[in-house]
Amino acid sequence: MKVDDKKGVFRFARVAALSVLALTAVHAQADQVTDIKARGELVCGVLGTDEPFSFIQDPASRTIVGYDVDLCNAVAKSLGVKPVLKQIAVAARIPELQQGHVDLLAASLTHNKERESQIDFSLSTFITGQKAMVRKDSEITTLAQLDGKKLLTVKGSTMETNIAARIKNASVVSFDNSPQALLALEQGKGVAYVNDETSLVSNFAKLGPAAKDYTLVPQYLSSEHLALGLRKNEPAFRGQVNKVLLGMEADGDAQKLFDKWFGPTTKMNFPPRSFKISTDKID
Repeated sequence: MKVDDKKGVFRFARVAALSVLALTAVHAQADQVTDIKARGELVCGVLGTDEPFSFIQDPASRTIVGYDVDLCNAVAKSLGVKPVLKQIAVAARIPELQQGHVDLLAASLTHNKERESQIDFSLSTFITGQKAMVRKDSEITTLAQLDGKKLLTVKGSTMETNIAARIKNASVVSFDNSPQALLALEQGKGVAYVNDETSLVSNFAKLGPAAKDYTLVPQYLSSEHLALGLRKNEPAFRGQVNKVLLGMEADGDAQKLFDKWFGPTTKMNFPPRSFKISTDKID
C-alpha cells in the first residue's frame, strides 16, 4: 500500500471514529430519562423562597417544601429515583437548566413565548394572574361590571396596562404601593383594587375582621401559566413529565395538591381551583 493510501485510510478511520463518538454523545445527551435512571436521582431546581411553591418550612432542618416540590417528587417517583432539591436564584433558573446542573425546574416559572427559544416547558401546573378585589355589597361579579368605574392599582405596574386593555372605560387611580391602594379601597375611593392574585389573597389578612366584607372577581385580567422547565430537545423526558401531570389530574391528586397548599385550611386560602392540568396554548 502506498504512503498516500495509508494516510487516506488513517484519515477515514479517524473521521469515522470521531463521528461515532459524536453520535454517541448526542444519543447520551438526548436520552435524559436513561441518564436520570442510571444516576438514581432527579435533580430539581427550586427557589426555596416563594411560599407556598417552594420554601423553607423548618429553619432548623432547612427542609424545602411546597407545591413545586411535590411535583418534583411525583416525577421522581414515576422514574423510580430519588428527588434531590437544589436551591437556585430566580435569575439563575434557566442557566442552571441549560448547563445541566439541574434536570428540571420546579421554581415558580412562568411559561411565555420569549422563554420557549431557550428551554422547553411541561403542561401548565398552575394558572394565576391579576384580579380585582371588590366589596361584596357592590354586587360586582364580572370584569364587565367594572366598565366605566374607578379602579385602584399600583403605579408603574403591568396592572395599569392590563386594566387599559381589558376594561376600556375604566378610570385608573394609581398609588405608590399596595398598602396605599388597599387603604384607598377601604376608604371607598374606588370600586375595585387590581393586583396579582397572590398579593390580593395575602391582603385579606391585612384587612382583619373586615376581610369578610371583600371578595375577588373570579375572572382574570391577565393569565400567567406556571410550568416545569426542561432542557430543549428532550422529548422522552418531557413526555414522561407530562404523563405524570395528566395522571395527577385524572386521579384527583392535582386537586389534592392545590388544596394542600392553597385550599381553605391554608394560609393562602385561595378561591376554588379554576384550572386543570391539560393540553394548553400559551399566547
